[in-house]
Amino acid sequence: MHLQPFCPINPNYIVKKLRINLEIRVPTIRLIGAEGEQLGILSRDAAIALAQEAGLDLAEVAPNVNPPVCKILDYGKYQYHQKKIEMKHRRMQKKAEIKGIRIGFKIGDHDIGIKARQAHKFLEDGNSVKVTLLFRGREAAYKDLGIAKMMKFYEGVKDVGHMEEQPKKQGNAMLMVVTPSKSGHHKAEA
Repeated sequence: MHLQPFCPINPNYIVKKLRINLEIRVPTIRLIGAEGEQLGILSRDAAIALAQEAGLDLAEVAPNVNPPVCKILDYGKYQYHQKKIEMKHRRMQKKAEIKGIRIGFKIGDHDIGIKARQAHKFLEDGNSVKVTLLFRGREAAYKDLGIAKMMKFYEGVKDVGHMEEQPKKQGNAMLMVVTPSKSGHHKAEA
């Protein structure tokens, strides 16, 4: 089993499984203390005795060097810290995208339904949807009609999403953000 070396300089470096205590097979090791201090080259049994005196474990952190480097540490705390880092990396990977839907001021009811069905698919996949209603020329004076079109669009997706941002005018456009609801994956039982 090939283990990647532990990097004491970068504690966020992930090593999956370390050999600890009696799993360490080599007779002599280079020892690092619990506070990071160099304790020199010792026999494995003497290092295990030092670790047990401190109430900690001896872990082989760099097995591929000669002699292997071992460190006195709390192995349970080390595993907890590694799991926390792994969970943080997993959370960062699952970022949802924001999909965009553009509609015009003169869009018909049927076309709004088609755009809403597309947004429905995006929301079911766990993505947020940013809806943009574009105004041209004098259309900008009819803000109330624009809000009505946005609400008609929202009616088509409200079973899988909720409105995070109400329709608001920004320049020549009106914006609304719809995010997936928690119960969006379970369709209404009515």
